[in-house]
Amino acid sequence: MNNELSPNILDYLTDLQEAADEIASTWRPDDPQYRADVYRQIMCSLSYSYFAYFHATPEHPDWAPLWNPVYTLQPNPDDIYFYSPIRGDLTYRVSGNRGTIKILNFTTQRGMSGMVEDISEIGGHNDLDDEDIDYDNDGNFELIFSAERPAGHSGNWAPIAPDATGMMVRFRSYDWFNERNPEITIECLDKVPPKPRLAPEDIVERIKGMARFPVRKSRLYYTLQNGIKERVGINVFEPTRMAGALTKQVYWPAVFELDDGEALIVETELPDVRPYWNIQLNDPYFNAVEYVYRLSSTNGAMATLSSDGRFRGVIALEDPGVPNWLDPAGFKEGTIFGRWYGCDSSPTPTIKRVPLAQLRDHLPADTPTVTPEQRAEEVRQRVLACQRRRRW
Repeated sequence: MNNELSPNILDYLTDLQEAADEIASTWRPDDPQYRADVYRQIMCSLSYSYFAYFHATPEHPDWAPLWNPVYTLQPNPDDIYFYSPIRGDLTYRVSGNRGTIKILNFTTQRGMSGMVEDISEIGGHNDLDDEDIDYDNDGNFELIFSAERPAGHSGNWAPIAPDATGMMVRFRSYDWFNERNPEITIECLDKVPPKPRLAPEDIVERIKGMARFPVRKSRLYYTLQNGIKERVGINVFEPTRMAGALTKQVYWPAVFELDDGEALIVETELPDVRPYWNIQLNDPYFNAVEYVYRLSSTNGAMATLSSDGRFRGVIALEDPGVPNWLDPAGFKEGTIFGRWYGCDSSPTPTIKRVPLAQLRDHLPADTPTVTPEQRAEEVRQRVLACQRRRRW
């Protein structure tokens, strides 16, 4: 590379326009509100990408925020995600205390979304959770990650692919208010030189990677949600498993659509064995809808079941006055994502579109009423609970 830097930093950010042009792949490319939302999403991805390109290296690993209430490209609201770069030929030790969250999950893989041009470049997944880890009586643990089990090592060990480039950790909470987050560290056990100062050409290449990150993200997620709509249409679930990671998890996505004065009733039976399940709303650009100050998600610990044992959630633009309101925060279309994790069956929910004024005609007669005062307290408790979690 020519060592002479351009005096104009914008020369290295030209791919941001390509990300903006991806509005053509959204559902309303001529809508000014959509364009503004896409610009905001680009800034979100660009902001996050500094962590991805500048924070840590495989030789000097460290946890960086991945997805959370700020970096909202479809995080599970129950999960707080962290990421560290790794190399498949190095050995790592993760240690600490798992806290009291519902699930602690680690995934190692080759490639990360936003850092590769095509999703087919992502692979080499290895996935483990609490069932694979031995803890002491206080929840402390030590876990070795390497391509081969170290000679003589009899403790916790997990394989990583020879071409692995990243490790992702999920702190999955069920009871946001009362569960205690893990405290974990990651270190490289191989002898490596001190973390170097970056050369000018390295900095420029990383800046270019940052600028490329938003278009890669947008293409991936717009393609994913558009595919659901093309295959099954509107307000229909399409259960699926994601290749590689979270092999115990079945997703049930759908593209939702409603209008003022309408409600969508999401109804499902529940598996007999259900260690974890949830449902969330996403906006039309695949971001999780605001979930700190809005009731845009629920899970098996938060949800109120009907007297017949089924789950019924109601998506509506205004408070429907019943349990399990899924608030789309003003969006009349977007995606729904539900998850069955480690369950003994994978029911497919249904969606019924009804006039909001007739909602109770389509719900069990004994469905409770949620008053405005009760709803306000529900939101207040959610805000407090979310703020008590480690999020970044």
